[in-house]
Amino acid sequence: MHIGILTAPLRTLPLEKLIPWAASQNIMALEIDVRPGSHLDASSVSDAEVENLKRLLDQYSIRISSLASYGRLTGASEEVVKQDRRALEDAIKLAARLGVKVVCTLGGMPVPGKSREKTILEDVPGAFRPVLDLAAEHGVKLALENWYATNMQHTDHWRMMFEVLPEAHFGLNFDPSHLDWQGIEVLSAVREFQTRIFHVHAKDVAVDESKRLRVGYGGDGWWRYVLPGYGRIRWGEFITTLRLNGYDEVLSIEHEDAAFAPDEGFALAARYLNNLV
Repeated sequence: MHIGILTAPLRTLPLEKLIPWAASQNIMALEIDVRPGSHLDASSVSDAEVENLKRLLDQYSIRISSLASYGRLTGASEEVVKQDRRALEDAIKLAARLGVKVVCTLGGMPVPGKSREKTILEDVPGAFRPVLDLAAEHGVKLALENWYATNMQHTDHWRMMFEVLPEAHFGLNFDPSHLDWQGIEVLSAVREFQTRIFHVHAKDVAVDESKRLRVGYGGDGWWRYVLPGYGRIRWGEFITTLRLNGYDEVLSIEHEDAAFAPDEGFALAARYLNNLV
């Protein structure tokens, strides 16, 4: 198992500088945001840029754990869906050019006026089947981050997604933080969905219990995302459970902790997680 980062918070730092910096921090993998305006624009990257990136990665012994294209294929306007589908298709094609096996995305949003369950049954198959076919053609796996606001809010939704689209290359970018604050047992989810976990986000959650007891689970401001080691997820136990259930790939740090600048936060989280892997 190795430690990586989702590059988006460092989007102003060119990959030519980000890659050697990552190596200096014992960060061995990059989840590269490839939507327009990000580190690598999948819609326009040239063959020369691809070859230069490969050389840099080889030089510093860094790998790409996945390409990231977090768009909405359901629950948005027709224009947004079209744009996000094109970005995801470009990411899949670029992954094949780079030899990357996983593309991370979202499971779509609930369609206005429909429940998540109805959206999954009626809208998800038609939205995702074409990109899944494209991914299969290019030998790429599609990993859905289980962000609570999407159609992947909890594990019943995960089951439904994999029932309507049972393809073996359709799975999870497993983020324990989105489960923990909702009161969903993280380790049980790892065990149940072990064959669907293609990528893992390392993000923690801190909870203000006194405020939660005042406002309840439906209230605001009682939880926030933090760096691994600064919240309440039991990372040693989580990593052990992943290993025992067949996952020995990347822990990709997703930095959404307002207490730390991006470079500082990534360095601290990488140091913490490297002591556990």
